[in-house]
Amino acid sequence: MLDHFVTGWVGADGAPDSPFPPDGGPSVTERDTQRPPRQPWLHELSIVVDGNATVLADRSGDVLPGTSHGLYVDDRRILGTLRLEVASEAPAFVAERASGSTAEYAGSARGLGNPGPDPTVEVLRSRHLLSADGRTLTEQVAITSRAAQTVHAPVRLVVGGDGLDIGAVKSGRLTGPPTPVTVVDGHAVLEDDWHRTTLTLEELPPGSGATVEPGPDGAVVLGATLVVEPGSTASLCLRVTTERLQASAFDADPGADAVHWDDVRVTARDHRLARTVQRGLDDLRHLVLRDPASPDDVFAAAGTPWYLTLFGRDSIWAARMLLPLGTELAEGTLHTLARRQGTTHDPVTGEAPGKIPHELRRHVYRDKNTGMTLPQVYYGTVDATALWVCLLAEAVDWGLPVERAKTLLPALRAAVRWLIGDGQPDADGLLKYIDTSGTGLANQGWKDSGDSIRWRDGTVADAPIALVEAQAYAVEALRAAARLHRALGATEVDDADALEAQASALEQRLRDRFWVETDAGRHLAIALDGAGRAVDGLGSNMGHVLGTGALDAAEAREVAATVTGPELLDDFGVRTFGTGNGGFNPIGYHTGSIWTHDTAITAIGLSREGFDAESGAVARTLLSSAEAFSYRWPELYSGVALSGAPTPYPASCRPQAWSAASAVALLSVALCPRPDAATRTLRLEPVRPSPYGAFRVDGLRFCGQRIDVAVSDDGDVEVLGDPGDVTVVTD
Repeated sequence: MLDHFVTGWVGADGAPDSPFPPDGGPSVTERDTQRPPRQPWLHELSIVVDGNATVLADRSGDVLPGTSHGLYVDDRRILGTLRLEVASEAPAFVAERASGSTAEYAGSARGLGNPGPDPTVEVLRSRHLLSADGRTLTEQVAITSRAAQTVHAPVRLVVGGDGLDIGAVKSGRLTGPPTPVTVVDGHAVLEDDWHRTTLTLEELPPGSGATVEPGPDGAVVLGATLVVEPGSTASLCLRVTTERLQASAFDADPGADAVHWDDVRVTARDHRLARTVQRGLDDLRHLVLRDPASPDDVFAAAGTPWYLTLFGRDSIWAARMLLPLGTELAEGTLHTLARRQGTTHDPVTGEAPGKIPHELRRHVYRDKNTGMTLPQVYYGTVDATALWVCLLAEAVDWGLPVERAKTLLPALRAAVRWLIGDGQPDADGLLKYIDTSGTGLANQGWKDSGDSIRWRDGTVADAPIALVEAQAYAVEALRAAARLHRALGATEVDDADALEAQASALEQRLRDRFWVETDAGRHLAIALDGAGRAVDGLGSNMGHVLGTGALDAAEAREVAATVTGPELLDDFGVRTFGTGNGGFNPIGYHTGSIWTHDTAITAIGLSREGFDAESGAVARTLLSSAEAFSYRWPELYSGVALSGAPTPYPASCRPQAWSAASAVALLSVALCPRPDAATRTLRLEPVRPSPYGAFRVDGLRFCGQRIDVAVSDDGDVEVLGDPGDVTVVTD
């Protein structure tokens, strides 16, 4: 995932922006035209999503031209303008709420109704991306009058499109030629090379006088007059339906109806837990897509708006975190990625036999600002292959039927061959990467910005890079593969011992080469650089090593103490880069910011290693940040507090799959489940005391059986109801 923005708080000439330029200097407006395009910021936008469609708007609900706003379908901006006017002006903004595929906007028509400061004509705008196909947007406008007299409210919806590719918008190119509009039988139709979009006014009261007329700058205006009696409500609905005119490489449709989380309920003494889980599942449900090659298989798109597609690492982590709620998402993710597993060597795409891809795009992705060009199927990831193996093993542990898991054995064998073959490109036996294409990702772990791998003094490390967490993932994966060979009755059962030996050897290489001594004490390095030196920056990478089995008890204790120490842990999560490092920046993409999933993975690892107090402390920082972001975590944020709340990272995507899935990870932190489908036994080893006080979870899934549990303040677990033919053991 790369969303790194390069911008400043200064003008193009290096001076702070000011409406009063020095004599002879350009004005702010003039200077804006001289600047290179900038990636748009998202933190103040209202965002809804359903599968392959998303809407970005301002907080009033308006989609404004010349911005990043829009209705996007299949990574194309279908609508770049969607403005509401009531009585010839935009309703005054009052409030906004958005979650999953729906949003509501409360406003007031201040030009109508009784005179005075009290609003007497309310405007409620309800937006919904329909789950049926993910390409229908409904926009209902309801006007409620509390005025003394009948209100006549002319309603106008100004709509236009430009068909821009989302990559162009992300690069800061925010305007394009208007999409041609025709009016047919009272409908407006916008059509470009890729999509045909029909605009229709529906649910109109009799006599409202609906009209469809040409609008400004190539837009179209759909209007009607609503007559509202005192104490009454009148409404109309705009329906926007989009059809594909041609197929692209990866046209994935929505899959919200394929996941079954509706019966998941959480109650807790800490009210933030229930709200976080509810909001996270709602967002995650609407990020689910179907594999166009096999629509029964679903996966989580990485996030909106820039990454509404399959990302190997992101989709895998989201599926891993959701395993306590069933194996459907994991199974679909495994198959979808296995279908695109590498089969040949290609230095441009990064493909290699057995390698799991990094991302799939509908079109070639080009960032004209940075020169990055990514092919439609791109394999620039050092860790997705190991994570894929781990997901398969954990899905089997949670109850993925063995017969269905066996169909993935060829992909498992190929993945293992990459891990012990091409993934280790030289004699030192470590997984490492280097971008040989010159147009791909310079860094190919989850911290994939160009400046993320740094020494303690802040110097950026030279490639090729061997990440510490990539080695740990591989240790876990090789041991998991050995278990899978035995559990699935593979013909290469004898190879299981060899895989365990490979894992032990890699674990020893990690132990021998990644520990460093700095002024921060003894800790794991972030990576080894191209010369084989341990890059001694203090970073959150070490948190991912916890729980993988790559550390002995003493080493795990050292990592736990460091990752929860003052340099890395603050009130809202784990910093990506320690405060004592040169180059530390609390709002830097990977150089001091906080990532939701990064903190959640660390909390899970601490829980698995038995560090109850530490895991609970980290989990509570996440709840604090969730509350600050209205329980809809962004991709990342800054821990620098503003009136007791974290500061947004302005370019952060929201919702993001692995951020939303972190809500369920909070349950795993507290319960520390140890599933064993082979014996149909689920062991719970809860954190004591409970990090959230007493809480209850309904709707867990293990081997297809529903399990409800209640946890006391002390961490004692009670199984509620009948778990069916499985055994739940509580320690």
